[in-house]
Order: sequence, then structure tokens, then C-alpha cells
Amino acid sequence: MVARFLAAFLVFACAPGFAQKAEPAVGTFLVASRELGDPNFAKTVILVVHYKQDQGAVGIVVNRATDVPISRVFQDLKEAKSRMDPVYVGGPVELNTVMALLKTASKPENSTRVFNDVYLISNKDLLKTTLASGAEASVFHAYVGYAGWGMGQLEHEMELGAWHVMPADAATVFHSDPDSVWPRLIGRTETQVAFIPCIPGLPRIPSITYTPPLP
Repeated sequence: MVARFLAAFLVFACAPGFAQKAEPAVGTFLVASRELGDPNFAKTVILVVHYKQDQGAVGIVVNRATDVPISRVFQDLKEAKSRMDPVYVGGPVELNTVMALLKTASKPENSTRVFNDVYLISNKDLLKTTLASGAEASVFHAYVGYAGWGMGQLEHEMELGAWHVMPADAATVFHSDPDSVWPRLIGRTETQVAFIPCIPGLPRIPSITYTPPLP
């Protein structure tokens, strides 16, 4: 039984495309490589919220919390007066722009679905409604600014090794310890699967190290 399972696995492992490189898409994370030295993006994890090859990409840095509470940023909104959870820096572009991410079972009107039950809020009225609903920090984060790439720019940066791509998950987006997010995800990207080259008649045996998921 074990031999049969191993043989099936080896056939799959040797198949073309077994380790295809992930491509950016809405609902994926861009994880900054260790070599990325740009201070705007060093050690960042970015959630892609818009992507088209002929238009470029827009993303939100999810792991840069500030010491500024939401109540101070939205002083003109009575719905925000009691909010002491921090505002995040979503990126270096248009720092006067505010967006939010919300995890909810039902799609809010005028929101944009990013992945699963996580939605992008870029409408002021919807932001006010969400704040008034008392959405907790575990399912709601507000961001100033965003990250943006023109057509072909992100792909070029990826070719240079600046970014790793992986599927996004809500637990990471709304993690209570944002400073721990990048170290954990970069550790996942460095998980190696080593193979002996496929030679006719000689099966190759994988050597796998495992990095556990975020709690």
C-alpha cells in the first residue's frame, strides 16, 4: 500500500507544472522578499485588491499598524468617536485616501469582494455604517493610502525577486499581532521541496520541511 502511494506521488511530482510559480491576482498576498530594500515596502505583506495585466495592480499593506486610533483620524465622524483600534498605513500612495477591509458573512452594499468573506470598503457612507455597526478590530481594519503599480510594473518586480505570491486568508489580514505576519509568511515562502532530478527508471524522493500555518 505504501509503495503504491509513493509511486503515485512520484508520478505526480515528476509531472510538468508540479511547482508552477504563483501569479498575482485579486485576493492574493504579495510578501516582500528579504532582499527588498525599499523602505516603503520592506517586510510588508500586501493584499491585492485590484489586478488586471493591462491596467496594473492596487494593494493594501496589511501589517503596518500605527499608534493613531481610528477616532483621531475620523474626528468628523461621530460613529468613530469610541474607536481606539489603530489605523494602518496601507501604502505610500495618496495618504489622504481611506479604505477599509471587513470580514462579514453577507456582502455589504457598495463594497467589493476581495476573497471569501472579506470585502473592500472605499465608500464614506458605507464606512460610517460599518463603524456604527460596532464591527470589532478582529474583522475590521481601516487604512490610509495604498500601494499601486502600473501595467507590467509588478510583474517586472516579481521577475527581479522582490515579491512572493501566496493565497490570502482572513486570519492573516486581521491578525492581532501585525508585526509577526511578515516573519511567519516569509518563513513559509522559504519552505523548500527538494527533488532528485527525474531520470527514466529512477524515482525521485521528496524531502519536505513544514512550516505551520498562522494561529
